Amino acid sequence: MRKRSERQDAVRRIVRRERVRTQRDLVDRLRAQGLECTQATVSRDISEMGMRKLPEGVYVLAEDLHLQRMISELVMSVVQADNMVIVKASPGTGPGVAAALDGAALDEVLGSIAGDDTVLVISRVADDAAVVVDTIEKYRGRA
Repeated sequence: MRKRSERQDAVRRIVRRERVRTQRDLVDRLRAQGLECTQATVSRDISEMGMRKLPEGVYVLAEDLHLQRMISELVMSVVQADNMVIVKASPGTGPGVAAALDGAALDEVLGSIAGDDTVLVISRVADDAAVVVDTIEKYRGRA
């Protein structure tokens, strides 16, 4: 049981940080992290975790679908400033985008503050902020 939860935690991190298009890609990335698995195992994990493929052909976690929709429809730009990320959104949608980011419980996000069309996302360190930018760009279909 521990192996499965460890593997699924790794799947969660990989899918959030990278553009995974196939089960084979996911198997290769898991193996690169020292987690031996088969494509059949990854297929079961995908099903158990409720993962879906976006129209662009990349996997997304079930718990991130709301975030993905909000970002793809409402976010205009994203910029990193050290350990902070500035997200520009459509007028009036900043609080909704911030709520979606907070609701996704991304490991790299400490919290966010929203204005009318701007969200300030705070991370512990610059590397975490870079992961947040990459995640947002992925969900925008830009990465």
